[in-house]
Amino acid sequence: MKLLKLILLIRPKQWLKNFFVFAPIIFAGQLLSFDHFFKNVIAFLAFCGVSSLVYIINDITDIESDRIHKKKRFRPLASGEVTINQAKIFFLIIAVITTFLCYKTNIYFSSIVIIYFVINLLYSLWVKDIVILDVFFISFGFMLRVIAGAAAIDVSISSWMILTTIFISLFLAISKRRAELSQIDSESIDKQRKVLSYYDITFTDQMNTIAATGTIICYALYTVSEKATSTFHTDNLIYTTPFVIYGIFRYLYLLHKKNLGENPEQIVTKDIPLIINLILWFIFSVIIIYKQHFFR
Repeated sequence: MKLLKLILLIRPKQWLKNFFVFAPIIFAGQLLSFDHFFKNVIAFLAFCGVSSLVYIINDITDIESDRIHKKKRFRPLASGEVTINQAKIFFLIIAVITTFLCYKTNIYFSSIVIIYFVINLLYSLWVKDIVILDVFFISFGFMLRVIAGAAAIDVSISSWMILTTIFISLFLAISKRRAELSQIDSESIDKQRKVLSYYDITFTDQMNTIAATGTIICYALYTVSEKATSTFHTDNLIYTTPFVIYGIFRYLYLLHKKNLGENPEQIVTKDIPLIINLILWFIFSVIIIYKQHFFR
């Protein structure tokens, strides 16, 4: 039972975000290379480890505010089912495993993991209370995942891919703030998440419009960029853009009409239309990128 609570402490559901490290291998046309794929799996596990370290730090620093949150009060530390000392010991174990995984990659990847940890440490201890900068630091985390995925297999990535990652991660972070605002009691904002007192629904909606637009435009431009067309020997990747547009629109629908968005990983894993759309986007993208392998 205690082991289960320790596993919940590192939030394995949140590891979905670490699949961003696979973006470079897919769009570099190297997905079918076992050596590259194996290196990306190690990179994925390393990011699961370092992100788990961050979650433990977050739960320790936010333990008091989590205890008055209607959902977060059930977290292992906030509920008292895991003690702070037990969390610290588990932190050290995961830190050793993550260090070993980084050692199995390369110095460039390891440096990015360290930067990711430092950025998230700054976020947990300071930046999370600074309006606008808080969502940008979340975005930096996603951007570093993509860069790290490329570093792990030593491939270059398109500037448009980086920009797309920045915009879509801003979109998810701002959506999270918007959902928190719509569900939280205005009298307890300062106690639960201090930075929310600087936001309001109208402001987050305006920012989200920009982030959503940026995501769609940057992705579309990436599909027809010189790097993409020269790598894939086709400009047909543009036909995957409708899936991206639908995904953004569906997410906005769930945010505005269903009052979801506080937990992006739950939306991605539970909303059937969004899941089908994601699968279709992946299938069409793989067919277009790897058609020369499939139809020789």
